[in-house]
Amino acid sequence: MASRRTGFLNPPVELLHIDTNQFNLYLQGKPFHPTVESLRLHRRDDATWEDAHVQVQLLTSGLEIRSIKLFSPELQDLVPWQPGEACPPLFFETQSYELVVEMEPGAPLTFYHDNVSLREAVLPKGSRLLSGLLNFQNEVGYTELELRQHGEPVFRLQLEIFPSKMDYKKDYQAILHEVNEQIYNLSFDFLRKTYHLTGLKETRHQSLTEFFTIVQHVFRQLVQTVERIQSAPHHKLRVENRLVDAARVKKAGRENVAFLTKRPYLLAKDERQGLLRIGDMAYTPTHVLETRRHVDFDTMENRFVRWVLVRVQQKLRSLKVLLGKKERQPDPVLINKLGRMQAELQRLLRLDYLQVGEMRQMTMSLVLQMAPGYREVYRYYLMLMKGLSIQSDLFRLSMKDLAQLYEYWCFLKIHELLSRKYELVRQDVVKVNRGGLFVTLDRSKNARMVYRNPRNDEIFTLYYNSLPLGDRSETVAQRPDNVLTLKKQESSVEYKYVFDAKYRINPAYEGTSYREQYGTPGPQEDDINTMHRYRDAIVYKSTVEDVGAGQRELERTMFGAYVLFPYPNEEEYRRHTFYRSIELVNVGAFPFLPNATTLVEEFLDELIMDSPEKAYERSTRPRGTKQYYADKLAGKTVLVGALSHMDQLRDAKRHRFYHVPLKHFANHQALSQLEYVAIYQSKRLFGEERAGITLYGRVKEWQVLPRADIREIPSRRGASSELYVKLTVEEWLERATSIVPGGHGVQSVLLTSKYMFDRAYEVAELRLETEEQLRDWREKRRRGKVNVTWDEYHIDRATRLEGLDIGE
Repeated sequence: MASRRTGFLNPPVELLHIDTNQFNLYLQGKPFHPTVESLRLHRRDDATWEDAHVQVQLLTSGLEIRSIKLFSPELQDLVPWQPGEACPPLFFETQSYELVVEMEPGAPLTFYHDNVSLREAVLPKGSRLLSGLLNFQNEVGYTELELRQHGEPVFRLQLEIFPSKMDYKKDYQAILHEVNEQIYNLSFDFLRKTYHLTGLKETRHQSLTEFFTIVQHVFRQLVQTVERIQSAPHHKLRVENRLVDAARVKKAGRENVAFLTKRPYLLAKDERQGLLRIGDMAYTPTHVLETRRHVDFDTMENRFVRWVLVRVQQKLRSLKVLLGKKERQPDPVLINKLGRMQAELQRLLRLDYLQVGEMRQMTMSLVLQMAPGYREVYRYYLMLMKGLSIQSDLFRLSMKDLAQLYEYWCFLKIHELLSRKYELVRQDVVKVNRGGLFVTLDRSKNARMVYRNPRNDEIFTLYYNSLPLGDRSETVAQRPDNVLTLKKQESSVEYKYVFDAKYRINPAYEGTSYREQYGTPGPQEDDINTMHRYRDAIVYKSTVEDVGAGQRELERTMFGAYVLFPYPNEEEYRRHTFYRSIELVNVGAFPFLPNATTLVEEFLDELIMDSPEKAYERSTRPRGTKQYYADKLAGKTVLVGALSHMDQLRDAKRHRFYHVPLKHFANHQALSQLEYVAIYQSKRLFGEERAGITLYGRVKEWQVLPRADIREIPSRRGASSELYVKLTVEEWLERATSIVPGGHGVQSVLLTSKYMFDRAYEVAELRLETEEQLRDWREKRRRGKVNVTWDEYHIDRATRLEGLDIGE
């Protein structure tokens, strides 16, 4: 098929013309959507256009079609069209189309659509014309336009509305499928845990054998439940009004008064037996409405029960065929069991209340949630879902709003990416109450997923449509779509990131400023501005416990904010300014579609594996912050001292001090910064088991004095006049875990920071002091043990770091 023109200047044309014996219907509008053309959407692999669905239905016998014409993009004109022929995409979301219906005299028609705003947009213009503008907004998929006469439908036109920002076949239908799959995966997991279905396991692609294993658990209960419903099936009372000859009517209701008032041609003059008097004349109706009421079992709930039974039957039939194809003789017991189950299902399908129409869509009604029998069928259905094929039209969202569907999908897709590598601890998307099972994924409700990282037991949470507890805005209320919070070890801060779904894209048309500035399609600039607002406006008010009795402070809690938008070309987008800005200011955007999830998945892994330092450094900090924290980390406030003999440890504990020659301090000003002193026990004196650093205490005071003046411990001969530093501690404390020697030791004294002293596993790590060394060490340690190697065994004498590698 020929390529279409692009741009904004395509004038409206006649897209569809239907000529009948009672009316002419015209649909006019632009035959192209500029975004679709720019992104080259809805094309097959050979670059030809996908086929669109158009269906014309006549619902009354008196209506005849004379001709149907559709717009041809190749010929740029209307051409004759027959039902069943191929049709290019002509109707798109967010684009307006003018509907005109020109009626023949004596054939009054009204327009009807399920969407009330569309229904009210088309109004009569005189006695022979219906006209109005139709804009389907973000609704895509099938839509039905109806013409009615006297309230009864006589004509139905079914069109297929295509998305303007994503591919219909590749992206939209994949999103529908993934939303449904994630919901029933969560439901299956929830029910498995709730009802303790031992022996059942979840697999991503369930085999027929696994399906048969599951169905044997529930088949007998399913049959009994369906039979129990037979005693009191759900039904509705259907009222039918039929126009019949007045002489044959058995019961005529009051509705005939209004009916005959509008139809005087149904009254015949009858002076002798006339029931109605109008002026001086008496009239008798020739035809009246006869009202009949009857019980109708054709409800959505009964259709659902039948649908479940039919799907199980089809699956069993496939299993039987598969067994018949095997080379070995199939197990006759298994074949007989399958036959009995199929016969049982066939018997159930013949029950009166299951003689209903085909299931087309499903909504979670109160009957399915609460009614005895129906709720059990729904539960068994969820258990069997792993083995049933789900059709996209079954779970059509009632609103069909693609922007909202994309928002749901983004949340569920992030959940899927996380659940592949991390353990789902808790979720409240699928819940159960007295009414049964229900799904909370709704714009009016909050949902969250809690995960655990099996590597380090860190907990992180994904919020939908809500902020974590304590976060708020002191100005205008903020409500991002998705917030990921990470609680990292050795940090009291929660690191929070906004992932906001925006079903919007700037296609970067030729000649536009967006194209000149950014080069490729990307997110809208005002959406990026919204991310800046989220990051800066959402704050946390510190509690009394956080700051003591002092002033309670407001702190920004969002460390980054990112737009998720529909665009498939990830490699091209890597050059976009709003992707590079993520590394610079931690605000930007990611393309996110079913076949474009790599960038988001990589970034999620980075965030989760970040050390607290790197997570903090991702955010934009006030000027001077780097120097402030560099100075703070550089402060060597802990002295690690070695022992000259074993008795020194006993004396230090007894007298609560540690003493060391002053000559070991090259810079005497370092003494004024000391806040703690720790004892290093060497392997030579204490052996492998007791070696390392366990004992430490806060410095109460320090003194420089001759060794002879330290009278608690006798001095060795000749050292009485040498100057020593005496460090008195408040009390000796023991670390929860010792700092082990590893491959290094301390010869005399080592000065380190309290930051490193609290986090070190091995003695060699205490010498790490530059910002680059600390960052590299923390990043690697989150992935396992780190081997730190210096150029000397005694790290207080080392001058060069030789290795910082992940160990075995």
